[in-house]
Order: sequence, then structure tokens, then C-alpha cells
Amino acid sequence: MKQSARAKRLARHHKRFNNSAKLNLVSLMDIFTILVFFLIVNQSEVRALQTSKDISLPVSIADELPDENVLISILNNTVIIQDRAVWQQQEAINNLDESNSEPLINAITNELNYLAQKRPQLTDMEKERGRAVTIMGDSSIPYKVLKQIMAACAESNYRNISLAVKQVARKQEGE
Repeated sequence: MKQSARAKRLARHHKRFNNSAKLNLVSLMDIFTILVFFLIVNQSEVRALQTSKDISLPVSIADELPDENVLISILNNTVIIQDRAVWQQQEAINNLDESNSEPLINAITNELNYLAQKRPQLTDMEKERGRAVTIMGDSSIPYKVLKQIMAACAESNYRNISLAVKQVARKQEGE
């Protein structure tokens, strides 16, 4: 029996769409291989500290990368050590002077001593240099307050002090 043109067309249509879709794994493997190499090559050595939007870091050209250590964040009227507020006042930290900064220094010293007790064993480098601490403060904080905070850190054997800054690129020699 002879098929009509319509029957032939329907048979071709069913034959064409009857095949199931196949996943081409070779192309998928190629994409993932390229992605892995891309991620390895573009891995950066930059470590970013968790900053608050309330802190405007000073700008500097830093050569060394920061280490993971105790973090002291100094806001306008709050001091936070390791995500725990240890000092809070209505008065801004910029208005402190040596006569009324004693509660701030005591709070920092107490918290640092508490953190030191949680990990009493020191490495050889910590015995030589002291425990490590990073101070992240707003660029508007007066130096006298920063100096008092660094002195409180040194009293608590946190003598390896780093200051968090915003790193800017160095100028090229030809510019």
C-alpha cells in the first residue's frame, strides 16, 4: 500500500522527535576544566578584614598581609573586641582625654586578659613578640586615644600590634 503525503510527513515528524535528548558530557567537562583553571589563576592573596560601614579606614601602602588575630574595632562611641562590645558611651571617643579615658582602658584590658586566659599557651614567636592584635579604627580617631589603646594592649601582653588600613596601589616609577 502506498502512503499519502500526509502520512509520510507525520512519520518523519514522529521519527525526528522520538529520539530522546542526550547530554554531551565532553562539552560539560571542558567548561568545568576551564573554570577550575580560571579560578586557580585568579586566586588573589588579598585578605579583607570584616569592616563596619561606620569605620572609614586611613589610607596607606601596606607591604605585609594581615594575620588572623584578635580584632579591636573602634567606632565613634563604641569599642568592639572580637564582635563583643566592651565599651559604649553617649560621648564620642574623640572627646576623651587622659582624665576620663580610664573606663575605656580598663574595659579593653579586662577583655584582652580574658581572651589571653582562654588560650594560655604561647608559641615561641608569641613569647618573643607578644600576642598579636589588629586595631581597626576610624581615621578621625585622635592619636592620643589610639596611643592609650595601644598601651592597654601592651599591658595585656598583646605587643604585636597591627593597624588596619585601606591599601592603595603604589605609583609606577614612570608616572
